[in-house]
Amino acid sequence: MSGISPFSVSKQPPLILVADDDKTIRVLLRKAMEQEGYRVVEVNDGKQCLDAYETIKPDIVLLDAVMPVMDGFTCCKHLLQMARNNLISALATFDTDSTLNNTVMSKIWERTPILMITCLDDEESVNRAFEAGATDYVTKPIHWPVLRQRLRRLLQQAQVYKQLKAANEALHHLANVDGLTELANRRRFDDYLNTQWINLAQEGFPLSMILCDIDFFKFYNDKYGHPAGDVCLQKVGAVLSLKAQKHQDLVARYGGEEFAVIMPYTPASGALHVAAAIRAGIKDLQIVHDGSAVSQHVTLSMGVATVVPTWESSPSELIVLADKALYQAKAGGRDRFVSSF
Repeated sequence: MSGISPFSVSKQPPLILVADDDKTIRVLLRKAMEQEGYRVVEVNDGKQCLDAYETIKPDIVLLDAVMPVMDGFTCCKHLLQMARNNLISALATFDTDSTLNNTVMSKIWERTPILMITCLDDEESVNRAFEAGATDYVTKPIHWPVLRQRLRRLLQQAQVYKQLKAANEALHHLANVDGLTELANRRRFDDYLNTQWINLAQEGFPLSMILCDIDFFKFYNDKYGHPAGDVCLQKVGAVLSLKAQKHQDLVARYGGEEFAVIMPYTPASGALHVAAAIRAGIKDLQIVHDGSAVSQHVTLSMGVATVVPTWESSPSELIVLADKALYQAKAGGRDRFVSSF
């Protein structure tokens, strides 16, 4: 719902999936690849190759062109379609207007290089291999030094893609995540609210928000110190993330000791239910707060608001409503939630 973990590139040796119906060729390929330090998985035909690909996620596929059950050309087309489907799925889940969206970039780079091995060296067969989606090809009988060099080149390219993916995800993490609580930061909050506003204005569904403020947090920091205050913020953020109900809900650190929950497709009754669950979860923490004027433990004041977005209104109106409700909760004695409706 709210946390984002940076990607790390695997340090394991490259994993190569070999698909060839000739057992002798498979044994030779395995020995040659293992001598290079690679891990190898063997299959007999294109159908087995597709099944294994989904399971093991290889770094590269060595694919024989002529096999029973499913030939290499057909298998290659299916592998390419898998990559396209992943990209389409990623595009469908866009939730920011960034052209370098983390999910989509990852899916683009997820396509595995395919090296076609074929005894067909005529121009038509070579063209067919590339049209099917092959990254490169070698002909039989295999010239082993050529195969090794092409494998190294393709693996190096794949490693560069993975490093770019890791760098992109790390940048995305830094740009959108609060470093202390691992929740979404204010930038992410603004982007998500704007995007959901547009989506729900088109669909006519409600959008709810909870603004939260830790009661007398300045006194907490003054009495227990800022390191303890940081731990308190982390624990409160964890409760908020746990109590948000749906995968579309976004929990963000709004600023200082303030948090926010954005809840698309959530009516007023659902938002109040979440607010009540959050209040109960904070009480269960039993974080001692001698500086509070309302409780011996840390408590929250919350403002809850729900609107149905329209093209004539703006997201700031929802924030204003939630903020007014939060003010009323504080004015009413704190340790409570108030709704704007």
